Amino acid sequence: MWRILGGVLGGLAVAAAGTLYYLLFTFVEPAVDPAWAIEGTPDPRPGSVTARWTGTSTLVFSDGETTLIIDGWFTRPSALAMLYGEIEPDLEAIEQGLARNEVTSAAMVIPVHSHYDHAMDSPEVARRTGALLVGSEATANIGRGWGLPEEQIRVVRDGDRLHFGAFEVVIHETKHFQFADPTFREQALGDPYITEPLVPPVPAFDYKVGVPLAVEIRHPRGSLLVQGSAGFIPGGLADVDVDVLFFGTGGLGTQTAEYRESYWRETVEATKPERLIPVHWDALFGPIEGPFRGSLRAASFLAAGSDLTLEFLQEKAAKHREYEFATLPRYAPVELF
Repeated sequence: MWRILGGVLGGLAVAAAGTLYYLLFTFVEPAVDPAWAIEGTPDPRPGSVTARWTGTSTLVFSDGETTLIIDGWFTRPSALAMLYGEIEPDLEAIEQGLARNEVTSAAMVIPVHSHYDHAMDSPEVARRTGALLVGSEATANIGRGWGLPEEQIRVVRDGDRLHFGAFEVVIHETKHFQFADPTFREQALGDPYITEPLVPPVPAFDYKVGVPLAVEIRHPRGSLLVQGSAGFIPGGLADVDVDVLFFGTGGLGTQTAEYRESYWRETVEATKPERLIPVHWDALFGPIEGPFRGSLRAASFLAAGSDLTLEFLQEKAAKHREYEFATLPRYAPVELF
């Protein structure tokens, strides 16, 4: 009997380990069409505006004279550390990420909101590049907790305009999409403010959302908007017209069909871009090298719904031929304008 019981328990342990590995170390397929992938521009023309993408909504824009960074997040803590431990910036990953993006100096780094997967590395990126850390008070307190000097921090609000070289940056307050799971939603969004300097390592949920921002960037050669999360304020972008829209699609599949249509109307139809570039559809826990991966299987019920997201985007691409859908390569510069 004991031998049989031992065999049963051993089998259960193996099954549990297999299930854990499946949930925490494998990924769903990315919720984008492979046909949208474009290649980098090997030799961008002098003065052109280029974009580089690391993953999530980390973007680097440059005209050859001035460099602007969205998020600057390169650390990839494990799912277990994120859920049960404490996290902090990975200095080696930041060094690697900046090097692969060929960034040595920058004028601005701005997280689209203050969750760890956007703002955690931003103060160190600002320190290494000399950039101004721009964002909400929550982002400012992440910078203060990292020891970034106050003169290198700028708190912004809706409608603020900043100028860096030939770039003009316009701030639009927006909303984060609402997580489907109510417990996770309350942890991630319920108490949005960071009111004191945040000194890592800390639990991931200590990186509160702050005030989400949509970042409009204008240049004499063209204009773009980064909407990093699939949220919106009705009418918030009514007066914004851009050439290129970078729009977050993570989590769209967990929302209602009505929500997806509203998001499309309030971002794409409102801003009238020529080119649409989905971002924040890749894995938060995947490496920052090699091919992009979809969401971790354990996280897919929180922020994926990949099949519905892909179906929605493909339907829009087929119906609206006036928009060019594109997904960027990792690190390689792509000439926008």
